Amino acid sequence: MATERTAPLDQMIEFVMEEMLSGNTQRKQAMVRNLAERWPDQPALALVYAVTSATEAIEDSFREAATEDPVIPLGYRLSALISADVHAVQSMGQTPSVAEDLLHFWRRVDPQFLRLQ
Repeated sequence: MATERTAPLDQMIEFVMEEMLSGNTQRKQAMVRNLAERWPDQPALALVYAVTSATEAIEDSFREAATEDPVIPLGYRLSALISADVHAVQSMGQTPSVAEDLLHFWRRVDPQFLRLQ
């Protein structure tokens, strides 16, 4: 019997996998912002971990399907960009940072993830 995953990090990973494998460009583009909005109290680095873990799971399980839609490089690129933003937020003194801090940073400094629809 499979157990339902209820830990926020597990839910975040599942959410990222669903968005990345949706085949819908708009869902993939809005995924990082939606991730932060759904789990604003989670550590900012949890977003990085969720995107990296989901990308790795896609790479391990769906490599053939992912060749038609290059979600694997996209996932790793997004992880790197989120990591840079976490570093910037924490360098400004917001340590430890949470996802809501990233949303604030994106609104005030770097709106890249907010502009993607």
